[in-house]
Amino acid sequence: MTDSSFDLDALPERVLTFLAVRHLSTLTTLRRDGSPHVVPVGFTFDAATRTARVITSGGSVKARNAGLDGARAALCQVDGGRWLTLSGSIRVLTDADAVADAEYRYTQRYRVPKVNPERVVLLMDVAKIMGRVPG
Repeated sequence: MTDSSFDLDALPERVLTFLAVRHLSTLTTLRRDGSPHVVPVGFTFDAATRTARVITSGGSVKARNAGLDGARAALCQVDGGRWLTLSGSIRVLTDADAVADAEYRYTQRYRVPKVNPERVVLLMDVAKIMGRVPG
């Protein structure tokens, strides 16, 4: 199988499974000067809404970058030869309901997150998923 883009309206079960099993990823955001900022993160993906969520502290560099006008980002998950990159616009959500929802989703994929009163959600509107996930 070659690297390819996946149809967001018909993601294969192998892709959905790969996005649900516990794997760490990297989040790449762009600073004001256009240079990349890459950090390890856990994230969750909702196929129905085509969104990915990352929980973080509101003052983090990734949150500041996601809060820039027109911010775009990429999440990359790798496991051996299997990999996926999700890309799209990204923004910061601060309301308590959005944070609680993201924490719940994170708990389902990873573990209960540490208490963080400064927590925000980085919400990516996924425009593209590409990668290699053999069946």
